[in-house]
Amino acid sequence: MSAGNTKQAPDGGWGWAIVVASFMGQLLAYGSPQSVGVLYPEWLNTFQDGKGTTAWVGSLVSGVGLIASPICSACVVNFGARPVTIFSGVMVSGGLMLSAFAPNVQFLIFSYGIVVGLGCGLVYAATVTIICQYFDKRRGLALGIVTTGTSIGGFLYATVQNEFIALFGLDGCLLLIGCFALNIIACAGLMRPLHLPAYYLKQRAALVEKAEEKVLDKSPVLEDSIKKKQSVNVLITGETKEPPPYEKSLLSYVALVRLMKKKQKEYLEYLKTTGELLQNRVFSAMCVSLFAYCLGAYTPLLFLEDLAQNEGLVDGISTIPLVSIMSIAAGVGKLLLGITMDIRWMNSIFLYSFTLLGSGVALLIIPVTKNYTGLQVISAVLGFFSGNWSVVPYITTKVVGMDRLTEAYGILMFFGGFSIILGPPVAGWIYDWMHSYDLAFYFSGSFVLLGGAGLFLSALSCWNKNQDETKTPDTEYTEYTNDYDKVATVA
Repeated sequence: MSAGNTKQAPDGGWGWAIVVASFMGQLLAYGSPQSVGVLYPEWLNTFQDGKGTTAWVGSLVSGVGLIASPICSACVVNFGARPVTIFSGVMVSGGLMLSAFAPNVQFLIFSYGIVVGLGCGLVYAATVTIICQYFDKRRGLALGIVTTGTSIGGFLYATVQNEFIALFGLDGCLLLIGCFALNIIACAGLMRPLHLPAYYLKQRAALVEKAEEKVLDKSPVLEDSIKKKQSVNVLITGETKEPPPYEKSLLSYVALVRLMKKKQKEYLEYLKTTGELLQNRVFSAMCVSLFAYCLGAYTPLLFLEDLAQNEGLVDGISTIPLVSIMSIAAGVGKLLLGITMDIRWMNSIFLYSFTLLGSGVALLIIPVTKNYTGLQVISAVLGFFSGNWSVVPYITTKVVGMDRLTEAYGILMFFGGFSIILGPPVAGWIYDWMHSYDLAFYFSGSFVLLGGAGLFLSALSCWNKNQDETKTPDTEYTEYTNDYDKVATVA
């Protein structure tokens, strides 16, 4: 996004309409994936496959969208939030409806895990990007409201899917929620772009150019020789002639070589800027901590309901499933943490580290909890701390600056998505091996604790080193976006 194409964030006005549209878009897209724990026992009973293999469905739907974040972000930058949201609505709806006809778990891995997961990733990238464009001073509040949509969607869909399964069966449930997801297309109508995306700018520039100034006519040496031959032909015969076929092919070859060199230069530049981002100690610590957190944090979302049933703590699925409690608590957490980020003296990295440490402790307590009430309390705690997803874009902006938000956020989501894809299947395989969830939750909690402790220590070292150098927290990060020492003190 060029500087000349950037408009000042209005911090209100039509931005609030976009907040509502983004909220509904995330609710409709993430409602079923966030409550996949309700569908997981049904898939186990229907296909009679192992827990580790079936867990790929839930892990992929949460991880594929994140691991493809660089691609999703590039789509938003080039085409804009509105077209990307429309396309994502088609993907989410189509994937859910296809899943109703799944003959086995492998088909579910594709239809529900990959197709729906990619659709959710596109929705998330589009909504987060356009909110960051429309809001500056109130960005924390706006992001908190929008990302709450995933949590409220999970809360509502957990109960709705439970009722639909009882009334219409698993296939009818997936068909109905697939129809609901088509409303994402309507949400895209409100996403008026603040500035034209790169694709439309290129199209506008192409219309301005003359027809003879296309790619094949940009070789000056060959072009001059062709013009001279044409001028001679005009003087001798009084008419112009088309260049011979060999000259056309030569021009095409030259144009192709130039295009390849241009793309190679762009890729090398992207790798260079990525390397510069990873040299930032705080940003690198964020990548590692997010990987460790996602490796364990999504285990209870998929297995907690199955754990309660296996231990005999509940007969079937309760009226308010554990995933519903996690989702509504996550909504509260996202909203409160988003509001907290707007406090001037609040250090967002320390707060984010605290949520990771709290999640790790809660995961370690699950194996020693022997009653359903205890699992409900732990679900609420885990849900509240999972609201830290609303903090991640805010921290990223503080650490690397607004100009590099899209690129840096895509890298973070790649680490998180790759970890989410691995976490639940590993926990499922541990259960298939040990026939108990205890070791799986100990494994998950340990990794989350390590990630939180590592990020806290990394940010603490920067704070102690430079806490006397910061005097203007509101403006300093914009002047030193590449200096992690100073950014860490205001994040």
